[in-house]
Amino acid sequence: MARRSGGRKAKVAIRSAPLTEKNKPIHPGESGGHYKPFENDDMEAVVENIYHILEEIGFNQATPHCVKTCTEYGATIGKDGRLKMSREIVNKAIESSNRNLILHGQDPSNDLQISGSRVYFATGGAAVMIADPKNKTYRDSTAQDLYDMARIVDTCDNIHMFQRTCVLRDIEDVYAMELNTTYNAVMGTKKHVGASWTDSRNLEKTLKLLHIVAGGEDAWRARPFVSQSNCFVVPPMKFAEESLECLRIAVEGGMPVLLLSAGQAGATAPPCLAGTVSQAWAECLGGLVYVNAIKPGAPAILGTWPFVSDLRTGAMSGGSPEQGILSAACAQVGQYFNLPMGTGAGMSDSKLPDFQGGAEHASNVAITALSGANIIYESAGMYASLLSVCPESILLDNDVLGGCMRMVKGLSVNEKTLGFDVIKDVCLNLKGHYLGSNQTLDVMQTEYIYPEFYNRLSPGDWHDAGKPEALEMAIKKTKEILASHYPKHISDDVDNKIRKEFPIFLSKEAIGR
Repeated sequence: MARRSGGRKAKVAIRSAPLTEKNKPIHPGESGGHYKPFENDDMEAVVENIYHILEEIGFNQATPHCVKTCTEYGATIGKDGRLKMSREIVNKAIESSNRNLILHGQDPSNDLQISGSRVYFATGGAAVMIADPKNKTYRDSTAQDLYDMARIVDTCDNIHMFQRTCVLRDIEDVYAMELNTTYNAVMGTKKHVGASWTDSRNLEKTLKLLHIVAGGEDAWRARPFVSQSNCFVVPPMKFAEESLECLRIAVEGGMPVLLLSAGQAGATAPPCLAGTVSQAWAECLGGLVYVNAIKPGAPAILGTWPFVSDLRTGAMSGGSPEQGILSAACAQVGQYFNLPMGTGAGMSDSKLPDFQGGAEHASNVAITALSGANIIYESAGMYASLLSVCPESILLDNDVLGGCMRMVKGLSVNEKTLGFDVIKDVCLNLKGHYLGSNQTLDVMQTEYIYPEFYNRLSPGDWHDAGKPEALEMAIKKTKEILASHYPKHISDDVDNKIRKEFPIFLSKEAIGR
C-alpha cells in the first residue's frame, strides 16, 4: 500500500504544537452572510408579510400584564380579543432593542458578541433519551448526563455556549428538575448557558441561586451568564400564558431571553417555506414588542426556530434540506432588521452517529452559518429529530463545526495571499512544488483547520495505525474527558452555600468534589 513521503512528520509536528489565540485559523464570531436564499425583491415581500401578519392577525391569549403593557406601548386589542401591533409599534421596539448584545460566560474569555452577521455555535434540544453509539441502544436521559455534556462542551473550541441538551428524567418534581438543570449546566462549563422554565416561581428561585454563583444580585445583573429559552408563543400566533410570565420575570431579573418560535411547516406553520419564515418572524417580533414594553433595550435574541414536517407522515424532519434553507432564510431576515437572532440547525433524523447523521448535521449547519445566523442552536449531538442526544457526537460535531466556521471565514485577498512572489520563485527557480516554501510553513496554522477525529491518513498509514474510526476515537475521548475534566470555576464554598439553600440532586462525588 502506498505511503506518503517526504517531510510529512515535520509538518505534523509543527501543526501539532499548541496554537496561540492569534494563530488559530478560526475564531468565535466569524462574520457570515455570504449565502442569501432570498433575492432583494423577495426579501421586501417577506418583510411586508411579517408586518401585515402583526397588524391584521395579531396574537390570541395575551395575559393581562401583556395586554396592559403592550397597549400602553401602543398595541391594540381588536374586537376579537387579539393583540395587534402596527408597523410603527413594531419599529419602535426594533429601534429600542439592544443590537450589540453580549452573552456573558462565567469566564470573560467566553463572552459572545451577538451582533451583525457574527456566527456562534450552541448545543440545545432538550432530548428525552441518550443514544449509546457503541451498543446502538437508547435510554432515558438523566441529571448526570446533562452535567457530563456540559463538561464535554467546556472542552470544545467550536461550541461556544451550552444550551440544555436533555431533560432530567430522573427528577420528577418540576421545580427540582428546572433548578438542577441550571445548576448542572453552570457547574459543568464556564461558557454561557441557556436553560428554560415552565413556572415563573421556579425561575424566581433559580435567580436566587444564580445570584449566589455570581457573588450577589448586582454582580449577576452586570454579567448575566445564563439566558432563558422561552417558548412564549404557541404557533400559529397564540401566546403561551405561563411562558409569558416567565418572560416577564426574566426581563425584570436581568436575564437575557431567547424569544423562541418553533412552528412546524405544514403543521403549525404554513407549508410553503416563505410563509413559515414570515410567521416565525412575526411571532418573535411580537415577543420583542412585549420585552421592550417591559424594559426598553432588555437583552433579547430573536429565536426564529421553525421546523420541517415530512408531509408524507406529518413527522418532524430536522435533518431535511428544507430545515437548512428555513434557518438560513430566517438569518437573512435577521440581518435585514439588524437584530440579534438565533435559529436551530444541525439536528439529524438518524438515530445514531452514522453517514446520514454526519451528512445532515454538516449540510444544515454549513448553509445556516454561511447565511450569518448569530447563534446556531442544536448544532451538536442531536438525533432522532431532537428526541435523543449522543454525548460522543458532541465531539464529532465539534470537528464539523470547525469546518463550517472555516467556510464562514472565507478567503483573505491581499498581496501576501495572492502569492505572486512565491509562484515566481517556485516556477522560475524550477522548484516544482511549494512544500518547502516559507509561506507554506507560515500559513499551516492560520490558513488551514485540521480535524481531531476525522482522519486524512493514506490507506497505508491508516492500516499501520490500526484502522482508526472517528466514532471509536470519540468514544475513547469522551471517557477520558469525563474521567478527568471537572471544572472548578465555582468554589466549594459557593457550592456548599447553594446546597444548603436548594435541593441539589447530584452528590459532591458526582461532580468531582
